[in-house]
Formats: sequence, structure tokens, C-alpha cells
Amino acid sequence: MLIYWIRDTLVNGFVMSVSYGGKKTFCVDYRRPNGKRGTYKIGDATRYNVAEAREVAQQFLASIERGEDPINQEKKLTFGGFVSDIYESWVIENRKSGDSTAYIIKSNFKFLFDTPLDEITIAQIEQWRSKRKKAGLKDSSINRLITALKAAINWAVKRNIIENNPIAKLEQLSEEDSDTKVRYLTKEERTRLIDALDAREKKIKEGYDSHNEWRKVRGMETAPPLKADHLKPIVLLGLYTGIRRNSLLSLEWRDVNFDEKTILVRAATSKSGKQYYVPMNKIAFDTLLNWRNNTKRTAPGSLVFPSPQTGKKMGDCRSSWESLMKAAKIEHFRWHDMRHDFASQLVMKGVDLNTVRELMGHADLKMTLRYAHLAPNIKMKAVEMLEDDIISE
Repeated sequence: MLIYWIRDTLVNGFVMSVSYGGKKTFCVDYRRPNGKRGTYKIGDATRYNVAEAREVAQQFLASIERGEDPINQEKKLTFGGFVSDIYESWVIENRKSGDSTAYIIKSNFKFLFDTPLDEITIAQIEQWRSKRKKAGLKDSSINRLITALKAAINWAVKRNIIENNPIAKLEQLSEEDSDTKVRYLTKEERTRLIDALDAREKKIKEGYDSHNEWRKVRGMETAPPLKADHLKPIVLLGLYTGIRRNSLLSLEWRDVNFDEKTILVRAATSKSGKQYYVPMNKIAFDTLLNWRNNTKRTAPGSLVFPSPQTGKKMGDCRSSWESLMKAAKIEHFRWHDMRHDFASQLVMKGVDLNTVRELMGHADLKMTLRYAHLAPNIKMKAVEMLEDDIISE
């Protein structure tokens, strides 16, 4: 629920609403002359004391009894008021990417802030959309922004703040101008990547041993020998499980089941907000097993890949990744493309799209269909099955 009410014991209909952010507002919960229920906002509880707000509520309810409809006089909830006073605090507290969602809405749809929430028009959004297209924004990016807007308004509808979403019938752009090419590694690039990982690990170990020798010569305490570089197992897991970076860096040892050879991606760390399991092939299994044997922190609740510096969750590994790509001489391959590579390799080896969807943790098949073009042989085999029926007859 968006708001819970504290009702006055003296004046029926006089209430205090409390939002998820803790903001308290005096209101009147009433029924209009036409029978529909309404809410009249008196004001912030920091501006009125209870006696003052109660008096306003009594006057308002008296006008209702006289048959007047204050809906024509009351100030409607604007989109800006809805976002700033109600939705922003909820989405930040209840969604993993809530900060980003609030920023997207406030920065892109500021022109709607003075418009009553239930009076936003499709024409307004289409006009804004045309301007963004002319400015060079791709259809896919525009669609994502509007999806965030629609979700916010739908949220208001579900909580009876407004009756209907005024832009519910707005259709998405076709995204014909968007680059749908899926980036995956060639065999040569994969070989160079593995070689670069090995070379990096060797260099780090040699540097570590050299530093220990320097300390030993000076009679200083040395550290235990470094057995493995943290980046190598992370990248190998990314390539052979397709797990997203945030989920991968959030993995805890309790999520790894060596007996079942599975990795649990918890709901709290998955993009979809739902947990799913990823099976480990031999490379992924051996990588994690070796890493467990080479690391000290293997308690069930500890991170699989803690930061070497802080012991806490690592950041985005951007500089290490860029250096690795440079060493491997691989261009235009982002960290997230390891996920595309995982799915692409599966499809090209004949794995059906629904299985790929499950392995990727996609909410529906639409996201997985971007890889369909990589499996033309599957379609050919499908139609060839009809020939067998004809011949057998």
C-alpha cells in the first residue's frame, strides 16, 4: 500500500496520511455528491496543528452536506506533486534501481510537472517523443523512458490515486533505428582473451613475489604467496554462466552448490527481482573450485569475489576490464557482452530459445529473441522434419 491512514476519533472523514517516506499530511476522506469517493488534501502536518486541520476538515465536510462538489475548487494532484511527494520515496525504497528510475522521470518529464496527473495526454508525450527523435535519441531509448513513465502512472492507478492511466494506449516506437547487433567473441578473440588473463595473472604473481622478496631482504614480514588473480575467475564465470556483473560480484559462497553444480542468483541481486539457478559446466565448476581452494574467505555468507583492497563488494572493474581488452586486442566488447556471448554460443550450438531464456533469467521470451537469427539451421531442421512424414506415407 502507498499510504496508511490515521483516522480522527472526533470528526468522521478527517484523516492523517503517512507515506512510505514518513511524510504526514492532513486530508479529508469523503464521498462526492455523485457517489464517488474523493480525497481532499488540507496540508502538510508540519504546517498545521491537529486543531487547525480539524477545523478546515469540518468546513469542507459541511460544504459536502450542503450538496456542493468541492472537486471543482480543490487543487488537483499534479504529476510533479505525485512524483516528488509520493512516488519518488516509494520507488527508491522498494526498487533496486529506484534512484535511477526517479532520476529518469524527473529529468526527462519535467515539462509535465504542472499538469494534473490524470490529465496528461498522449499528444503531449508524442510531441516530446518527436523532439527527442530529432535530437538523435534512438527509438529503444525513448521507449525505455516512456516505459518508466507509464509504470509510475500505473502505480498510481493501482493505489486509487487516479482512476485510469491517461497514456495507457500510447504505442511503443518500432525501434527500427536501433542497433540490434549482438556482439559475441570469435574463436580467435576467445583464445586471445584467455591468453591475456593468464598473462595478467602471471605478471601479478611475479610482482607479488618480487615485493615479498624485497621485504624479506630487509628483514620485514612477508605475505603468503598469491595463488590466483581475482579477475580471471570473474571473467570466466561471466563467459560460461552469463550472469550479470552486479549479480556476479554479489555472489556469496552460500549461493554456490558444488554437489548440484549450480549457482543461485538471488532475487535481491537479479535484474528481474526473481531468483533463478544457473548450472555450471566443467570450466565454471573448476574455476570456482580452484578459486575456493585459493582464497581464505569461504564462509557461507562471505562474498565469492571480495575486493582485494577492502574485502567488501567490488566496483565495476572498469579499468581492469579496459586493460584486459587492450592486452587481448579485442575491440568494442563490453563487460555485458559476455552475457550476449554466453547466449549466442548456446543458440549457435542448437539450444532452444526457451532454455536459453531460463539460463539467462529473462522474464519473457522477447529478450531472448534477439539471438534467434544465430540459429538458421534450427529452422531448416524443423521444416525438413515434414519431408520425413511425406516420405513415410
